[in-house]
Amino acid sequence: MSLKIVSLFSGAGGLDLGFKKAGFNIIFANEFDKDIWATYEHNHPETYLDKRSITLINENEIPQCDGIIGGPPCQSWSEAGSKKGINDKRGQLFFDFIRILRAKQPLFFLAENVSGMLAPRHKDALEEIKKTFEDAGYKLYFKLLNATDYGIAQDRKRVIFIGFRKDLNVHYTFPLPVENKLVLNDVIKDLSDSAVPAINKSKPNSNVKFSNHEYMTGGFSSMYMSRNRVRAWNEPSFTIQAGGRHAPIHPSAPKMIKVEPDKFIFAENKDKYRRLSVRECARIQSFPDDFIFKYSDLNHGYKMIGNAVNVDFAKILAKSIIQALPV
Repeated sequence: MSLKIVSLFSGAGGLDLGFKKAGFNIIFANEFDKDIWATYEHNHPETYLDKRSITLINENEIPQCDGIIGGPPCQSWSEAGSKKGINDKRGQLFFDFIRILRAKQPLFFLAENVSGMLAPRHKDALEEIKKTFEDAGYKLYFKLLNATDYGIAQDRKRVIFIGFRKDLNVHYTFPLPVENKLVLNDVIKDLSDSAVPAINKSKPNSNVKFSNHEYMTGGFSSMYMSRNRVRAWNEPSFTIQAGGRHAPIHPSAPKMIKVEPDKFIFAENKDKYRRLSVRECARIQSFPDDFIFKYSDLNHGYKMIGNAVNVDFAKILAKSIIQALPV
């Protein structure tokens, strides 16, 4: 019998899918963003999706479970976001995650967030979060991990919180890095010639031959041009971010040229530089090709993928939890 999981701040369900692939059963999910609901329900039809704000959900309305997983909103901790951390209402949602955890007392939990929460300005808030996890009855394991160290074709640093109920006396160690490192050539090479541009910069293109294989067009901001955005075929991708305008450039283009401390230019005709497609970003995030993203604007597709936990990375963490549990 598989262990039952409650997923909070589920997004499109990358973390959920990784846990499912490891053998867990996702019995309840919560996601407040209406632009994500159709995608989640299409790809996780067996899971009940609660669409309310987590702040409105009473702990008694959530089923008993063996584990709680989720990625509380990261914008307030991000280097590219507000940087307000726990002083932002979104940052405070971490405590709703812990509120439900304290009430349900499952065997374990996993929470994920961006590396920006390790910035010195967030030190006190981070210590408060860690202490609150401990006070809820859990032994906390906490580490910054990079997905590329675990066979993922992407540099993606994330803070991982894993906790086990103290009475279980679990001694957990994070998975060890693997030797087999994947690069872009391993995961998106076969998609190179079939991508199509979006209509009117960001609208879906009905001529797409492969699901979600369209890319956003339009200009590149000065912030985007402040550094090289091209990784070669023999390198892992840059971090897939939550927005089409920030998507990395396809590896078929030459590296950008630095002309000033914070200014790069394209080495050749800019028409040779296109953003990665939604499907290419999904591949880099380890979503299978039969995982369909539903959107009326490509920005929503890029956002869902960029905010997700990498599926294969989630599976690795899920398996490490199974191995640690005394069940």
